[in-house]
Amino acid sequence: MSNTRIAFIGAGNMAASLIGGLRAKGLQAQQIRASDPGAETRARISAEHGIDTFADNAEAIQGVDVIVLAVKPQAMKAVCESLRPSLQPHQLVVSIAAGITCASMNRWLGAQPIVRCMPNTPALLRKGVSGLYATAQVSAEQRDQAQELLSAVGIALWLEQEEQLDAVTAVSGSGPAYFFLLIEAMTAAGVKLGLSRDIAEQLAAQTALGAAQMTVTSDVDAAELRRRVTSPGGTTQAAIESFQAGGFEALVEKALGAAAHRSAEMAEQLGK
Repeated sequence: MSNTRIAFIGAGNMAASLIGGLRAKGLQAQQIRASDPGAETRARISAEHGIDTFADNAEAIQGVDVIVLAVKPQAMKAVCESLRPSLQPHQLVVSIAAGITCASMNRWLGAQPIVRCMPNTPALLRKGVSGLYATAQVSAEQRDQAQELLSAVGIALWLEQEEQLDAVTAVSGSGPAYFFLLIEAMTAAGVKLGLSRDIAEQLAAQTALGAAQMTVTSDVDAAELRRRVTSPGGTTQAAIESFQAGGFEALVEKALGAAAHRSAEMAEQLGK
């Protein structure tokens, strides 16, 4: 990425996070530019990162190597069709818009090399995880560029089939909300057990953070970590057995299945 020039179409939170991550990794401000219809948004991202900004998308992509589409899914068709006359065949298009398939983008953009990504909101803290899928037109060098781009805000994992992005959406794209829900529920239960809301919430949130850190740094899987902290006949076993008696695993499977189904459904609706 040392000589790669990147244009962001859309300068919202996720674009700002990626730009910040790239700048932290050593990319120069002159290598990055962004376009956005909002004057305040352009002024803010320019002041924060020292990059050039544009109101016109077509102007922003002139002379760049990578174009990052960071717009709302509902706006993708119009944005792609407006960019098409200005695109160069070598320019890599990276989409971080949920639910827009590569086939739809190829129909709107033409035969551009495309990498479709599914990041999640912890990318705002550079603790994200993204699933990536590349079309056949994407070169090895361009795959590396996309990998480095998304790795600036967390980890990036390649998928062999585009349809797997629906599962990525279900597990990690929507996943932060599941943990927020669990923290909410644990906080409420702690209050009922006699704790103040502030203490219960801190206990739940910090426990979630610690457990996640143990999982990602351990040389064993989550199931083994759970076994190691579940003493026979102890308090943890009592809680785990209560979860399982309530159908915890089946409920999680059903919930993620619903998210994946909705992801596929949205792709069909938005790709028309």
